[in-house]
Amino acid sequence: MKNFYRLAVALAVLIAASFLPGNARAQDSVTVLAGAELTRIVPPGFYFQGLSAPTQMRNAAAARFGDKRYVIVGLVDTSGYAADVRAKYEGFFITDSEVKINGSGLAVGAYGFGFSDDGKMQILDLAGNQVLSVSTMKDAELKRPRPLMMMKAADGLRFYGGKDYVTIRAR
Repeated sequence: MKNFYRLAVALAVLIAASFLPGNARAQDSVTVLAGAELTRIVPPGFYFQGLSAPTQMRNAAAARFGDKRYVIVGLVDTSGYAADVRAKYEGFFITDSEVKINGSGLAVGAYGFGFSDDGKMQILDLAGNQVLSVSTMKDAELKRPRPLMMMKAADGLRFYGGKDYVTIRAR
């Protein structure tokens, strides 16, 4: 009877353990949002350096990692901003969980971002201070780039500014 009990416990543990890798993969899966689901989570405007700007909904994107973790980005109308701010700030980058951008960690938060002509993407806090700067890659195969978009890829989630992109991964 003891051997039967041990066998049953071992079998139960083995079955339970076999489900763990599937759950871990499901948490790492990424879904690029579209339509009503995208519209529901993208904010209509964003505050940055003392000003509020409306979101350009046609240039907004979001992705869900697993079931409940989001990265939301969007270009905003920066016409009310000074030229030096417009040169580094294009839109907002919101993440509700820690992410890695090209391998560099970014904490939970709401940020401004900009793609520069010298092949960099900057992440700025809401006061305009640089938090992160990473080099971008160029996707020469992209036929019709949009000003801003996200695309699922084998190496994670690609966040594009035109043909320039960075890779985002959940932490």
